[in-house]
Amino acid sequence: MDWGTDLWDQCDIIDKHTLSGLDLVDRYIKFVKERTEIEQSYAKQLRNLTKKYAKRGSKEEQDCNRFSNHASFQEILNELNDYAGQRELIAENMMTGICVELTKYLQDIKSERKTHLADAKKAQQNLEGSFKNLESTKKRFAKEWAEADKATQQADKTESDLNATKLDVEKARQHAHARTHTAEECRNDYAAQLQKYNKEQNNFYYTEIPHIFNKMQDMDERRIRRLAEGYCKFADIEKNVVPIISKCLEGISSAGLKIQEKQDSLLFIEQHKSGFERPGDVEFEDYTQGIKPATSDSSLNPPKVRTKLWPFSKKHKISHAEKHMPTASEDFSHLPPEQRKKRLQAKIDDFSRELQKAQDESEALDKMKGVYEKNPQMGDPSSLEPQITETTQNLGRLKGELAKYESWLSEAVGGEDSSNTINNNIRHSVGAADQPHNIYTEFDDEFDDMEAPIGQCAALYTFQGNSEGTISITEGEMLSVMEDDKGDGWMRVLRASGEEGYIPSSYVKVNP
Repeated sequence: MDWGTDLWDQCDIIDKHTLSGLDLVDRYIKFVKERTEIEQSYAKQLRNLTKKYAKRGSKEEQDCNRFSNHASFQEILNELNDYAGQRELIAENMMTGICVELTKYLQDIKSERKTHLADAKKAQQNLEGSFKNLESTKKRFAKEWAEADKATQQADKTESDLNATKLDVEKARQHAHARTHTAEECRNDYAAQLQKYNKEQNNFYYTEIPHIFNKMQDMDERRIRRLAEGYCKFADIEKNVVPIISKCLEGISSAGLKIQEKQDSLLFIEQHKSGFERPGDVEFEDYTQGIKPATSDSSLNPPKVRTKLWPFSKKHKISHAEKHMPTASEDFSHLPPEQRKKRLQAKIDDFSRELQKAQDESEALDKMKGVYEKNPQMGDPSSLEPQITETTQNLGRLKGELAKYESWLSEAVGGEDSSNTINNNIRHSVGAADQPHNIYTEFDDEFDDMEAPIGQCAALYTFQGNSEGTISITEGEMLSVMEDDKGDGWMRVLRASGEEGYIPSSYVKVNP
């Protein structure tokens, strides 16, 4: 069964049918495009959703992520973000694998259909032209035969006319004979044209048109097969990402199974336990023995405690000591004991890493300087002096900071008893002598007796003291030495203006 045999006379129907098929391909392309737009919009909304609920990276949020239920939610957001990526991949593959390919194929098949229709139209026009020639030859034959018949009748009439001469009869007979001969020639032309037309018509209906229509049938069947492949690919593209989507969903389920409520509770306790002892019993106040001020060791009415002095400071007036006192945010003294120890240890770890890095950099510069000194052509050793000086200063600063935090940690670890802690602070800052007997007495009086200098020194270089506890000095300035270098590269000095603080030991020359 083919179009050429069964639909040889249905050219218009075939034209409409093939056009309808092309329209269906175009509609399917538009359908897939809208599907890709939906997928892209869905993926975009999912990404915006995960971004909205994702942690921004603040310290508090990072601490929350240590809890399994918080961390699992972040994993769910990550998996959902990957899921959105798969929806985008579906849209991209549908656009390239279906829309782009079918659009190109549609243009090709439109061109092919146009060629087949043009061939059919040309064959039809050729047959119609041949038929016009047949009709023209037929009309001429009819006309000439009528003229020949009329001439023959006229010759017979002339011959029967008694008044006609022999010459008139001869002329009439010759005229009739000529007309008859012409009519015979037209008859032969008509017969030949008829035979030619019948042959062309037979070829048109049995060869040309069936061949063209069969080509159009093959074209339409190829179009249907290609469209069927597009239908299947519509599903296959999504099937290809189903395993990855399943992994994303499994990851979400796995994140839920990772949650450990008991561990989260223990972690919460570890993070926030203060280390304080519970309040003791409130003592009974016996008014029968006379009114006496009740005292209690409980923390419901804690006695006023002297503000802690900076561990590196010594005996000064309070106004001067407050200048060098660490802020609550620096020594974490505002935190409960357990939390303070954790924070101090974290700072010590940070400074230790920075110190190691600075030491490595210093060693590298020293080696490079040695290479330059042995091989001047490789570089000028003096060009490294600024970097070496800067590194030396940084090393001194980091050592000072590390010692400072180690001292605070030592105080926090060894000072579970608040009285011992404050006594140690006082012994470290004021000296073992003249310790106050009541450590909870508020220090309202100033220390009038100043610490005596242990020597003099002159500044070799200008130093800008920007960190906590340091002071700035200028080259050539005379300074009083209040505390020698303890091996960390720093010494405490007193300026003539009364300003006191730490400076690098290498920046001054101590007078003998």
